[in-house]
Amino acid sequence: MCTIFFNRRFGATDKPEYSQLPMRILDGKKIILCVSGSIAAYKAAFLTRLLVKKGAAVQVLMTPHATRFVSPLTFSTLSTRPVYMDVVGEDEWNNHVALGLWADAMVIAPATASTLAKLAQGLSDNLVVATYLSARCPVFIAPAMDVDMWHHPATRENIERLLRYGNHLIPVGNGPLASGLSGEGRLAEPEEIAAQLEHFFSRQGKLAGQRWLITAGPTYEPMDPVRFIGNRSSGKMGMAIAEAAAAEGANVVLVLGPSALSSTHPNIQIIRVETAVEMHRAAMEQFDQAQVTVLTAAVADYRPEHIASQKIKKTSDTRILGLVPNPDIAADLGKRKAAGQLVIGFALETDNEYTNALDKLQRKNFDLIVLNSLRDPGAGFSVDTNKVTIFFANNKRWDLELKTKTDLAADLLEAIEEYRTFADTTNLD
Repeated sequence: MCTIFFNRRFGATDKPEYSQLPMRILDGKKIILCVSGSIAAYKAAFLTRLLVKKGAAVQVLMTPHATRFVSPLTFSTLSTRPVYMDVVGEDEWNNHVALGLWADAMVIAPATASTLAKLAQGLSDNLVVATYLSARCPVFIAPAMDVDMWHHPATRENIERLLRYGNHLIPVGNGPLASGLSGEGRLAEPEEIAAQLEHFFSRQGKLAGQRWLITAGPTYEPMDPVRFIGNRSSGKMGMAIAEAAAAEGANVVLVLGPSALSSTHPNIQIIRVETAVEMHRAAMEQFDQAQVTVLTAAVADYRPEHIASQKIKKTSDTRILGLVPNPDIAADLGKRKAAGQLVIGFALETDNEYTNALDKLQRKNFDLIVLNSLRDPGAGFSVDTNKVTIFFANNKRWDLELKTKTDLAADLLEAIEEYRTFADTTNLD
């Protein structure tokens, strides 16, 4: 079997090709551009001109320190709109709440280390942070700072927190810096930032009309009214995929095991279950209507043969617990899969990871399988990050670096789209 390897790293390889994107995607989009105090602020002037040229309405906000690098007059001339620098202006209150509701997107470029810290902590001492805290639109953050500041643990922690909040990070560049050093920390080029915005808006609504079925979380298999057999799954990965698919227009049915997670997205219907049998029943009922099924749930393989009606009392004797197998949700759905349906599985392994994942991909008739190993730091249950490898039934493979589960959900949607295109063009059943 021939395997084609794809190394997908957060950075250059994830940037959309600027020349291949339609040129009027941003036409009519309302964009807030926030400029903080960095020498890279001059690039924000070029970005303003570029966004306006693409048809966007650009409202520039500046921190007080940013005005030391580029004049507000420059931005007001390029954007043809007044520039706001303070919550209270000379003549009136600059309503940060109204600004946050007005925008289709908010771009913070350049975002200094100080601004990143304020955003991460919600320290609202300027108009930029106040507007960020009021914004209901997607937020894109393009950092700019010296190489040592970029790699400092405090900065890394702030970046991770902002990603957990659902913000979009525009990767920094690598090269000569204002300090005379060379390394990571350069503000992305205006064309790269514009391309990220175009890529985002071009994907909106791509799943409209599709129905997705997602299973997530653990199952609890009761021993008695008090105790159960379960696992540490939080359901975060499945919820991230549900939110990502719903954001692109899909109608999502999320069959969720015991979990504190919830969603207010109108496109997500949550069916709450506890046991593997209940999850199996719900998945089978919903499967035929789904174009895409993603099985992230950590389902118990076995359940107690007998459930005690009263709490089992502790004794000095050794107790033997009889177990019986639970229904195999993945295998049953894989057998039932019809032409045009995609089924994506997950595999959490501790040894022989690749072999076990590929075997599961074939046995259960999956189209893709997402492998993660408990050997990888930051991967597995109950954390906000994961490191996975995606195997395709057409022998492709993507190795992804450690990312937030929100970013991995976006990668998985891209993988599904790529595989679906391949299946359509090769008439795969």
